[in-house]
Parts: sequence; C-alpha cells; structure tokens
Amino acid sequence: MPRRFFLVTLDAIRALVVLALPFVDQVWQIYVLIVILQSASASFTPAFQAVLPDLLPDERDYTKALSLSQLASTMESLLSPLLAAAVLSLVSFHWLFTGTSLGFAASAALVLSTRIPDAARGDRGGAWDRTMAGIKMYLATPRLRGTLGLDLVVAAAGSVVMVNTVNYVRDTLGGTQSDVALLLAANGAGTILAALLLPRVLDGIPDRTVMLTGGGTLLAGLTGAIALSTVEHGAAAPVVWAVIGLGTGLVLTPVGRVLRRSSRPADRPAIFAARFSLSHACWLLAYPIAGRLATDAGFTVTWLVLGALGVIGLVTAVRAWPRNDDEDRPRPKSRPGQPFEDITGQPPAAARARP
Repeated sequence: MPRRFFLVTLDAIRALVVLALPFVDQVWQIYVLIVILQSASASFTPAFQAVLPDLLPDERDYTKALSLSQLASTMESLLSPLLAAAVLSLVSFHWLFTGTSLGFAASAALVLSTRIPDAARGDRGGAWDRTMAGIKMYLATPRLRGTLGLDLVVAAAGSVVMVNTVNYVRDTLGGTQSDVALLLAANGAGTILAALLLPRVLDGIPDRTVMLTGGGTLLAGLTGAIALSTVEHGAAAPVVWAVIGLGTGLVLTPVGRVLRRSSRPADRPAIFAARFSLSHACWLLAYPIAGRLATDAGFTVTWLVLGALGVIGLVTAVRAWPRNDDEDRPRPKSRPGQPFEDITGQPPAAARARP
C-alpha cells in the first residue's frame, strides 16, 4: 500500500476509536476498542520508523531524527497524564476524548502535507512469506540478534518502572501520587538526557558500544532497585529510576541506525515491523512477571527474577553481536540478486554448513 495513505488511514481509525470510547457501556466493548486502537498503533509505529531512513539518507540527519523521535515519545508519556488531569479539572472527560481524536486528525494532516516515498517493492512471494520475511532476516543477522537481547534487558528493567512504580511507592514507601509522578519524571529525564547526548556521542563511538553500555546501565539500575526493595526507605529511588531511563535511551535511540545498516530499502518495512513485534514479545514476557510475581512474592524476588532475565539478555547481546562488526563501512546498495552476506554480515546457514 502507499505509505502515506496507510499512515493516514491508521490515524483515522484511531481517531474514530477514541471518539467511540465515551459511548461504551460494557467492559467487553472497551476491550474490543482498545484492541483496535493498539493494533492501529502497532501498525503505525514501525511503518513510521521505516519511513525515516528513506526521508533522511544522511547518517547524521537520521541520527538527529531518531533522537528527536525518542525525545517526543518520552515527553508525550511524561506530559500526557499531567495534561489530561489539567483538562479534566476544566471540562468533562467527553471533551478529553474529543481533543485526543483531534490530535490524531492533526497527525493525519501533517502526514498528508509530507511527501513520503512508497516502500521499494520486494519479491517475497505469498502473504505468509512476506509476513515472516522480516523475522527470518532479523534472526539471521548477528547484530540484530544482539539488539533483540538488549530489548529483553529493556523489557526487564522497564517493567519495574511501568508495572511496579505505583505499588512500590504507595504500598512499600507509603508515598503519594505526587511521589509516583516524581519517579516517573526521573525515569523520563534519564531517557531524555540520553536522547539529547547521543547525536554527538554516536559521531565517534560505534552503535554496539553505546547500546551495550546502555544494557549494562539498565542492569545497574535493576541492581539498585533490588537493593532498595530490601530497605524501608526509598530516598535513592529517583536516582535508580533515572539510571533505568538513561539505559533505556542508550539502547533504544540508536537501534534505527542498526536496522538501516542491516537491510536494503526493499526490506526495511519488514525489518522494522519484525523488530517491533520481537521487542514487544520481550515485554509480553516481562510484564506478567513484574505484575503477578510481585503480588505473590514481593518486589525483591520479582526484581531478582527480572534481573536474571536482563543478564540473559545482555549476555545474549554480547555473544550474538560480533565485536569486530564493522559498523562504519558504507551501507550496501540495493540491487537485484545481492548476496545474503552483503546485508547480514554472515553467509546463509546452508553455506556456513559446507566445508
């Protein structure tokens, strides 16, 4: 499909779903609408991410765009609850949904105002082949398997923030909603700091080094959280949450550069979609652990388990992503019949198996 039409359609779907939310009167209706809303968002995000490399062929421009995209995403997650609370103090919640719908309409208008090139057409056969192509390429590429290990670290540490912050502050520390906001703001500040610094940092330091440093930072934050769970006060909690945010930014901001380097233009939509799916599979594993195990066994045991999951992810990343990966070599040009090893850095499995 034409990418601009696709993105605008997804914005329209999300706007209509949000407009329908005030009129539901059954719980199951909320579930159906949220599934539709999130499915549209899950289609929009990787499609948008795959557009950026085509719009910005210069590496530095693309890096700045990744930084701004991460900055916008983090600011949205920080400011949206505050903005919603402020609006609700003045108008009814129906108008809040209307405003959100107008936001999606504005997004669609901005997309329409932009010249977005259509994706290069691939030749991957039927629907199933096209669906699985990205995941197959992702898992066949060593550096991308490394990023998947780092996604597991991000999910393990991030689930502490996303799932456990409210209960930790309210039940363990006896804090207020303002204290919850403080920890979430500290986490967001760490991510924003990373996003702002990385365009300069990545000029001289390889992506692998930066992202593995981010994985180690996330484990340091998890270690700090485990230590906090064993004491009765949480004075250092904002620092720990900020460290987790910093590590998250170091891992997530440069990942688009790695995906672009590892794919031809015709493969980018599939690669970005595969990365979105596989990274969310990591969240699907970590979220239930953070929620259910914390309820049954407490924060110390839960965060130890998540820490072990993070260690597995970081070890996987270090082992899968070759140390001598030449990240500064020119990206391969797209041409028919290009050898597999030009893209992945490794020969196909069948070729590796031959003497």
